This record gives sequence, C-alpha cells and structure tokens, in this order.
Amino acid sequence: MNKRRIMLLVHYSLVPPDDLRDRNDPRIAKYRTEFDVKTALLNLGHEVQVVGVYDDLAPIRKTVEDWKPHIAFNLLEDFAGNSALDYYVVSFFEMLRLPYTGCSPRGLLLARDKALTKMILTFHRISTPHFTVFPHAKKIGRLRKFKFPLIVKSLMEEGSVGIAQASYVENETQLRERVALIHEKLQGDAIAEEYIDGRELYVTILGNNKLEVLPIRELAFGSVEPGMPRMATYKVKWDDKYRERWGIEYQFARNLPNGMAEKISHLCKRVYHLLDMNGYGRIDLRLTPEGQIYVLEANPNPGIASDEDCTLSAIKSGLSYEEFIQRILQLSLTSRSIDD
Repeated sequence: MNKRRIMLLVHYSLVPPDDLRDRNDPRIAKYRTEFDVKTALLNLGHEVQVVGVYDDLAPIRKTVEDWKPHIAFNLLEDFAGNSALDYYVVSFFEMLRLPYTGCSPRGLLLARDKALTKMILTFHRISTPHFTVFPHAKKIGRLRKFKFPLIVKSLMEEGSVGIAQASYVENETQLRERVALIHEKLQGDAIAEEYIDGRELYVTILGNNKLEVLPIRELAFGSVEPGMPRMATYKVKWDDKYRERWGIEYQFARNLPNGMAEKISHLCKRVYHLLDMNGYGRIDLRLTPEGQIYVLEANPNPGIASDEDCTLSAIKSGLSYEEFIQRILQLSLTSRSIDD
C-alpha cells in the first residue's frame, strides 16, 4: 500500500485539537468523525494535513500549492453554511485536477435535492413518496388536494435537521404552520411528502462502476404508541438517551422476507447509478407491510465515524475501520489517476 499525502477537508469549526488523542475525551463528541478519520489515516501510515474551510477556497489552494497532497479526503457537508453548495468545493477539486474522496459534483447536485431525486426516480418507475415543494420566501398560496398524513422537512438539509414529531402533519393548518417554520428557521425550501408506514432501512454502497452493497441496517422503533408516526427525527438520530427511553435502536435488519435483501440490493444499485453517485453512499428506504419498497432519499458522502451505520455495515462485511477508510481512499485513487 502506497503512503499518501492526504489533505483532510473539514468544516473550519471541526478541526480536531492537536492534543485530542483519546476517544474517551469529553471533547470528542464535537469532532467525532474528523478525529476518527484522521486517526485511521495516520494508523494506515499516511501523512495528514487537516484544512478547515468555511466560505473561502484559498486554504485549499494554498495547501495544494505548498504541500502538494496526493488527494483530498472530503468531510465537508456545506460551504458558507449552505449544504446546497458543497458541490462547488468538489468542482474546485476537479478544476485543480486533485483527486478527492466521495461523490462527484453531479452526484452531489442530484442527490442532495430531495425533490430532484424523487423526480428522476419516478421517471424510472422507482417508487418514492408523492411530494410538493414549498419555495422559501414565496407566499404559501392555495394548496392542491393532499393525501394526509404528510412529513414536512427541509428540501436540502441532511442529518434529520428540522425534523420533529410536529413534522408529521394531518391537515392543511398543520401543513402551513410547519412549512412556515422550516422557511423561517432554516431559511430554505421545504418539501412535504407522503408518509409511508413501514420499516426504515439504510443501505450502504461502495464503488464507482462495480458496486458492493453492504449489510442492511434498520432503525427499529420500540415503544411507539399505535397510530403514532415512526420517524427518524433529529432527537431520534442524535439523542442517545431519547432513543433509550423510547426503545428505539439502530440495528442490522432482521427477518426480511425471502428474497427481499436481493431485491433491495438490486434497487439500491439502480438508484446509485441513476443519481450518478460514486465513491460511497447510503440509500434510505421504507419497506411496507405489503412488501413494497419506497426510496426516501439518497445520501452521498454519509457519516463515516467509527460508530456510524455505514461503518458498522462495512465492519459487518469483514472490513476493519482502517480498511474501510482505505477502501474509500482507494476508490478515488483508482477512478481519478494521480502522479506520485
């Protein structure tokens, strides 16, 4: 394995402190992914320089000119605080002819936009929830007839940002209130989509052209009252104590119907290719009690901390964490030629 000079791109506020060396350090919660990836790369023998970015590309250019990295390991999820602009940074890598990990600009552009994703998949006869977009800074006019209940969320944000129990709306009044809140708090477009009752599954994919589907994860809802929505709210995703209190657990999918895992694998590969994703990604699904699969969204460059769903799926497949990180690195190096 060749040792590389790796520029680790992170949000400027998430540059791990130099004295942060122990995962039991109470500061680790903030720098979890950045610390894990940096540590894995160093353990693999690579040289690592961490570069923090907010709204200026100059630090990237300076590092490229002064240090001449072989590759950028891209952990950025936004630019200038806007998640819709992350593909601009990757486009800059392309212009610099610098290899980078994860998804291409086109894949980021298609997959980040939940409405655009659904339109593309619907065209190819892949089931997704029916939806409507409510643009920011535009008055909510007369509404067409909706089949309630609906889930209201941000069109572009990830990580369940803006999703709460109140995101589940059952009438026009609730819909208008929740859309207005998304507009005000997140300063972006809102999307209202049909609520699909069923099991929530997460499917991690590695690869560019030849794809590998990793073991399927599931968000299992425990003590949810009958008739209440089962949703991956922000608290469900990020609050361990909340999940423990309500018996909600991330786990590997169990007792799937015969042949369903293969059907899901084939479907997710199609979605990955249709959205021009590459490197690594995660497809989020709902499986109804009747066995119908709905694609909720696609996630390019999903979380890869050592305890994230994608990582746990990789480990379940037989990779160590370091091998998983090296695999992500290698997928970029083989798809984008570099000179030593």
